[in-house]
Amino acid sequence: MIWHLPHLRALAAAAGAPVTLIAKPRSAADQLLTAEPAVRDIIWLDRNPDGRRGRHDGLRGLLRLAAELRVRRFDAVVLLHHSVSLAAVTRLAGIRLRAGYGYGAQRWLLNRGPVMARSMLQRHQFQRATAWLHAAGIAMTDDEPILTISDAARQAVATRLAGVARPFVAIGIGASEPSRQWGAAGFATLIHGLRAMGWHRLVLLGGLAEVALAAEIRNLAGDDGITVAIGWPLNQVAALLAEAAFYVGNNTGVMNMAAAVGIPTCALFGTTPVFDHSRHIIPIASPPDPAAGDDGMARITPAAVLAAIAEGPPDLGSQ
Repeated sequence: MIWHLPHLRALAAAAGAPVTLIAKPRSAADQLLTAEPAVRDIIWLDRNPDGRRGRHDGLRGLLRLAAELRVRRFDAVVLLHHSVSLAAVTRLAGIRLRAGYGYGAQRWLLNRGPVMARSMLQRHQFQRATAWLHAAGIAMTDDEPILTISDAARQAVATRLAGVARPFVAIGIGASEPSRQWGAAGFATLIHGLRAMGWHRLVLLGGLAEVALAAEIRNLAGDDGITVAIGWPLNQVAALLAEAAFYVGNNTGVMNMAAAVGIPTCALFGTTPVFDHSRHIIPIASPPDPAAGDDGMARITPAAVLAAIAEGPPDLGSQ
């Protein structure tokens, strides 16, 4: 969702009006886009949810989605996705102008170009959408994601962090997959190193799944100067990040949010190629090595992370 912020704004500008977004609930678009003027409304795509059958799963589900879209009487749709079934749904919904990537069979269901080469699937999602907009002649005013933060979210965070002195460091301990998790020992050692550099006010960020991890980190590193922001709404997470001196932590959604609010973002890449869609990302990478039997995260040392912080922008080195 963060990666597509510049594309949503460009499409809204080209249309001359805010757009309606179709996204899955796990995108958390309703939290991330509360202050985004380019988005008018969100339609939830309920496909492949965890633990249940979605409203839009299967043939009947796709027909249901087509009926829901038909009622809205959309003039046009742009699919920033390679799904053939979603392209079929937009045609069944009677949407007159249908554009998108056009990979494979999808091109026969769309009626507006440009059509992208299948090799584009190997590129990062930000790069795919950017290339399509350029080919379509749609100007992008933002060359990287910029996240808008609501005044209400800023006020809520000011209240929640009333006792936290500034500046502070945001530490992202969440991970969407176990292989992307650095672990309690790494974060605890990092915290000791940050304190030695003069950073004594630290905020741990993560989802509800990280409650136990946050407790373990505090047990290993000590509670001194540590605030826990676990399970906060994402619009408030964005507001918190905007107040942080910098972010350091796992490659996850919150990492992308940190870069999108414009703070230096020291990101641990152990399972994916380094992202280069934002100038604010400071990558700390260790590519996976199947021969070594690890996923790459295990070979990212706290010393390497602290060195990247010390070598980063001048305001990161010490406090």
